[in-house]
Amino acid sequence: MVRTRVGYAQCVTGDPADEDAGDTECVQVDFDPMRISYAELLEVFWKTPNLCDQDDDIRYRSAILTHDDRQQKLALACQARRSSPGTTLIVPLTTFRLAESHDQKFKLRQEPELFREFQAMYPDASELVASTAAARVNGYLGGYGSDTSLHDEIENFGLSTEGRALLLELWKHRPKLAALNARAMESQEGKPNLTRIAGQ
Repeated sequence: MVRTRVGYAQCVTGDPADEDAGDTECVQVDFDPMRISYAELLEVFWKTPNLCDQDDDIRYRSAILTHDDRQQKLALACQARRSSPGTTLIVPLTTFRLAESHDQKFKLRQEPELFREFQAMYPDASELVASTAAARVNGYLGGYGSDTSLHDEIENFGLSTEGRALLLELWKHRPKLAALNARAMESQEGKPNLTRIAGQ
C-alpha cells in the first residue's frame, strides 16, 4: 500500500435515484502492483469486516470503484467466488474528490505528538494527506501490519528518535486491537466491507 486517502466518489450506477443522492464516502487506495496485486487487494477487501449495512443510503454503501475493465472483471469474479457476496456495488469510478484535511489520517490525529512531527515534515496539509509515511503510521496506529514490517520500515518514516520510540510503544500495547481486528476478519470472511477500492 502506497497511500490511502478518504474522500467522496460519484458512482454512475444506472439508477437515477442514486445519481441524484450525491457522493459516496470512500477510501482511495494507491498500491504498488509489484508488491501486491489487485486480486490480492480484493481478497483483503472481502476479508475485512463490513461496517456498512445501510444498503439504502448511497453515502455509506459497500462498493468497489474500479479504474478500468480489467479491475472491473477481477472484482466481479472475486465477488462471484464468495459464499455470500452481499450487496457490494462494483462500478467504474467516475469522479473522486478528497475529504477535508481534518478528516484524513484519523488514527494519526489521535496521537498529538506523532501528528505534530508529521505536520512539521509536511507543513502543507495536502502533502501530509499524500504522504506514504503518514498513511503507513496511521495503519500501524489502527493495529494493522506486523512487528516485522514495522521494524523494517520505521526508520523511513522521518520520525525523531522520540517519535519512533512512541510509535513502537503504542504498537506494543495494541494487542487487544489487533486481536479484535483478527477476530472480526475471521468472523466476517465473505461479507462486503465499507472500504472502497479506488486505487490504481
